[in-house]
Amino acid sequence: MTTEFKLNLGANPFHWDPDKWRDFYFKIAEESCYDEIHVGEMVCAKRFPTFHKQIDEVVERIQSCGKKPILSTLALIISNGEINVNRKLVEKAVKNNITIEANDNSAMHLLNGVEHVIGYLVNTYNESTFDLYAKGGATRICLPPELPRKSIKAISENKKSTAELEVFVFGRLPLAIATRCYHARHYKLPKEDCKLICIKDPDGMSVETVDYEEFLVANGLQTMSFTCANLINEIADLKNIGATSFRISPHSFDMIAIAKQFRMVIDEQISPNEATAKLKEICNIPFSNGFYYGIEGHKLQL
Repeated sequence: MTTEFKLNLGANPFHWDPDKWRDFYFKIAEESCYDEIHVGEMVCAKRFPTFHKQIDEVVERIQSCGKKPILSTLALIISNGEINVNRKLVEKAVKNNITIEANDNSAMHLLNGVEHVIGYLVNTYNESTFDLYAKGGATRICLPPELPRKSIKAISENKKSTAELEVFVFGRLPLAIATRCYHARHYKLPKEDCKLICIKDPDGMSVETVDYEEFLVANGLQTMSFTCANLINEIADLKNIGATSFRISPHSFDMIAIAKQFRMVIDEQISPNEATAKLKEICNIPFSNGFYYGIEGHKLQL
């Protein structure tokens, strides 16, 4: 499916059973309205071996359904072994004519001159950086989700490259990635023998304040927002200020139904209010859009 405005599914940031992971992407390939589908591991290198055998069949299924697969790289490289994983992934992608998403500068170095995508975990905070990445071969750049509207607009108006400008429009917000594993610490396991305990929390592990208010989510090495960013009410504005692609991040709820609501709003078939009502039925976590308006990210501005 090719449209003027693309709707893309990002790589799954959570750790799922490999069969569940494969079946999720099979169903997404066969039944959803996403244009491009990212697969791979962004958060923790220890997760990758659990599903790497399924990647080839997932990519083949995505292609057979007429959609474009994108292979996503790790966001935090902390060893030579992880650099080699990225290197092999890039070599494999180039050989098979599959696009790579770089989520770390080391991957960007390997991809210099090769067409690729830049993920939202790379700091693209101004038009000069945007154009620099495009010069290195980036054809689509997803801006960090903490950027406010005025920054998105400034990048769109001042960039000189023709690379697609993509915005993160739905999903728990990625706030930080560290070398410490919060899941292992919570379950009193050493990081070196974590037993991939993060599989217990398919949408992340809720973190509460001392007053028992849920405000963050731990996802292995990653800290995320408890709220789910939802910019469906801002789609028309984003289109007007120059965004051409929209990124949705996977969760364990119905990502096909979520895509349908965004697609209909993008195509102006239903109102954002109608879509928001439907999204509230699908999702069981509160929405936020504060970063877009330059306020606290967890807030929802109506």
